Amino acid sequence: MHHFILGPGGVGGLIAGVLARSGETVTVVPGRSRHPSQISVESKFGNFTVPLRVADSVDQPCDVVWIAVKATQLESALAKIPDPSKAGCIVPLLNGVDHLVTLRDRYGADKVVPATIAVESERVSPGHIAHRSPFARLNIAVSGRERLQPILDLFTKFGFECKFVDYEATLMWSKLVFLAPLALATTAGNVPVGGVIADPEQKARLEAMIREACAVGQKEGAKVDPEFVIKNLPNLPPNMRSSMQKDVDAGRSPELDAIAGPILRGGQLHEVPTPATQAACDAIERRIAKH
Repeated sequence: MHHFILGPGGVGGLIAGVLARSGETVTVVPGRSRHPSQISVESKFGNFTVPLRVADSVDQPCDVVWIAVKATQLESALAKIPDPSKAGCIVPLLNGVDHLVTLRDRYGADKVVPATIAVESERVSPGHIAHRSPFARLNIAVSGRERLQPILDLFTKFGFECKFVDYEATLMWSKLVFLAPLALATTAGNVPVGGVIADPEQKARLEAMIREACAVGQKEGAKVDPEFVIKNLPNLPPNMRSSMQKDVDAGRSPELDAIAGPILRGGQLHEVPTPATQAACDAIERRIAKH
C-alpha cells in the first residue's frame, strides 16, 4: 500500500518509519523544513534507518493519508491535499476531537477514519525520530477495519498495541481524558509526570481534572471511568513530558485549545463544572505570556 504522511514529526515520523520498515511505500510531506529521503528511528522496539520519498503535497494516488500535524497546523497541512480523490482514506492522529468535524465537512464522512495514538515520540532533527515511551498505542474506529486491518497488523508486529474501537466517542475521549489532564498538569507545573504525581497538591489537581474530563466525556456519550484513569497513573514513565510542555518550554504555540477546549466548552454545554481545568489553562497562559 502507498501511504502519505502529512507532518513527519515525532508521531508522523514514527508512523512513516514503521510503515517503510514493514515494506510499505511511504511518502512524507513536511512543513517548512527540508526532509532527507530516509528516516531513522530509535525505539525500544528496534533501531533502524529506511529510505522513503519526500514530496511537497499528496501528488499521487494513495491508499492512506495520515495527518500527524499539530492542531494549530491543520489548515496549512490540508492545503497539501489538492485533490482529495487521490486518497483512499484519511486517518487523522491529531490531539483533541474538534478536527473530525473539519475533516468530514471537507472530505466526507466515508473518507475520514478517526484514530488516536498514545506515545511519547520526538523529532530530534529532520528524519531522526526518538520514540521515548515504553509503549505505543494506536486505536482506530471500527469503520476502518476493512481498509486498515493489514496495516494495524504491521504496527502490532513491530510492537505497538493496536485495536479497533466500536464507539467513536469512546475512542476519542478515552485518549483525551488521559492526555488533557496530564498535558495541562505537566505544563502548568513545568515538571514531568513523575513530579506531578509525587506532589500531593499537584496530584490532587490532576485527579480533579481527570474527573472533570470524564464527566464531560460521559455527557458526550463516551464510556470513560475516572477511577480507571487515576489507577493507571503510576504506570506512566515518571520522566515523561507532554508535547504541550515541550512546546511551551521551546516558545512554540501549544495546542491548548485543541486539548483543553473540548472539556471547557463541553462543560459549559452540559453544565459540568470544570474549575481545575480552567485554572490549569490560566496558569499555562501566564507561562506563555512570560516568554
